[in-house]
Amino acid sequence: MKTSLILTLDKRRKTQDHQYPIKIRLSHFSKSTSIATGHKVPINSWDENRRRIKSSYKGTSKLGQLNNLLAKIIVEYQDILNELHDSGELDYLSIKQVKAKLTGQTTYDSFYQFGDAKVEELRALGRYGTAKNYEHLLNVLRTFTRGAEVKFNEVNYQFLKDFERYHLSKKGNSINGIASYMRTLRAIYNKGIKEGLIKREAYPFYNYQIKTVPTAKRAIKLESIQKILALTVPETDFMFHYRNYFLLSYMLFGLSFIDLAFLKIENIVDGRIRFQRKKTSKVYDIKITKPIEEILNYYTKGKTSNDFILPIIKREEPELQYKDAKDALHRYNAGLKRMAKLCDIEEKLTSYVSRHSFATHALLKNVPLMAISSMLGHSKINTTQIYLKSLPTNILDQYQEEMNKVFS
Repeated sequence: MKTSLILTLDKRRKTQDHQYPIKIRLSHFSKSTSIATGHKVPINSWDENRRRIKSSYKGTSKLGQLNNLLAKIIVEYQDILNELHDSGELDYLSIKQVKAKLTGQTTYDSFYQFGDAKVEELRALGRYGTAKNYEHLLNVLRTFTRGAEVKFNEVNYQFLKDFERYHLSKKGNSINGIASYMRTLRAIYNKGIKEGLIKREAYPFYNYQIKTVPTAKRAIKLESIQKILALTVPETDFMFHYRNYFLLSYMLFGLSFIDLAFLKIENIVDGRIRFQRKKTSKVYDIKITKPIEEILNYYTKGKTSNDFILPIIKREEPELQYKDAKDALHRYNAGLKRMAKLCDIEEKLTSYVSRHSFATHALLKNVPLMAISSMLGHSKINTTQIYLKSLPTNILDQYQEEMNKVFS
C-alpha cells in the first residue's frame, strides 16, 4: 500500500500559548497533507519516536486517555484505508479524496447542492433529458421541504415516506408519478454513495419499496400499423412527416422520438444506422431494410454528413437543439391524435406506442425475449418484461382457444 498515516507535531505553526498542533500526516503516492486532531502540546512534551505525548506533560490529568484517543483515530483511519485498498478504490483516489474519505468531509454536505452539481455535469455531457429530470425532482423536493436545506443523512426512510405522502396528498398526483420521482432521487443518492458522500449502509431504499400500478396498454394491433402505413396525405401537411416518424420509430426497434430527432446523415454507414442512444448511451447498429430506406431517401437528398436527417432540430446550440426536439415532441403527440382519427384507429396513439407495439409484435412473431431486450436497448430483462406484461386481449383469446382444443 502506497498510503500511510503517522501522528506528528506540526513545528511550523506555533500557537499564541507557545504550543504546537498535533496532526496526522497522510502520505499517498509520494504526496502528503495533514489532518488536524484538535489537540496541541509544547514542543518538549512530544515524543517524536513513539508518536505520543510524553508522560511529563502536565496539561491534562487524563494523559493516558488523550494518548489512547489519538491512537484510536489512527486505527479508525487505517481501517478505512484498508477497506479502500481491499476494494481496489484507493489507487484511483487523489490525496484530497483520500483525506475526505477519512475525515468524512465532503464538498457537498447538502443533498440539493450535490444534485445541482450533477445537473450541470449532465448538461455538460449533453444529457439534457436526464438533467431536466434531476432538476425537476430537486425543485419538487425544495417545495416539499419549504426551501430548507437537506443533508444526505436526512434523506432516510422516513424522509421518503413523508415525501410520498406529501405527493399523494396533492390532487391529480399518482402512484406512478411518485415512483418516477423516487427513481430519480435514488439515482442521485447512488451517485452520492459512489463519490463517498454517504455510506452505503445508510441507503434508504433497502427498506423503501418503489410502488407502481399497471398502466393502460400502449401497444396497438398490427392492423393499426398497416393503416398508418397506408395513410396518404400531401407532403405539405405535417401529418406526412408524423406518419414517417411513427413508422421509422417502429421499424428502428421502437426508437424514441428524441433519438430520431438527433440522427444525422453521418449515422448512415454501409447500409446501417449506427448511433448512440441519448438516454442510456447504448450503441445501436441497425440494418436499413427496404421500407426504412424508402423513408430515409426522402429526407437525405442534398444533405451533408453533419446535417440532421429529419426536419426537427433547427438551432446550433446543443441545449437549444434539445429544446427544439422536446417542443416538436409535444406537437408530434398532438398530431398522432389526429392521425388516429384519419386512420380510424380506436387505440390511443402517442410517441411511446411505436416502441411498445414493436416489442409486443416481436414477441408475437416468436422473437426471443433476450433479442427483444437487446433491440429495445434494455440492460435488464425485467425492464423488457414490463413492456410485454399486458398482451392484447384478442391475442390471449386466441391462446385460450388453442389450449381448449384438448377438450374437443
